[in-house]
Amino acid sequence: MPGHPCGKPAGEPCLSLTADWRCALWGRPERPAFCAGLQPSAEMCGDNRHQAIAWLSALELASRP
Repeated sequence: MPGHPCGKPAGEPCLSLTADWRCALWGRPERPAFCAGLQPSAEMCGDNRHQAIAWLSALELASRP
């Protein structure tokens, strides 16, 4: 994964995020397939950024090795 050669630890922001929290790899060939496979939903996004981060944090914890 670009910027994370040993994987990204849960709870750590991706190094490919811009200052406004957007993916700098969006639409680029080096964007990992698992990022493209993550399809947001209303449940995942919630009503605000805090709810979205809580959902993603729980997903990271549930999927860690």
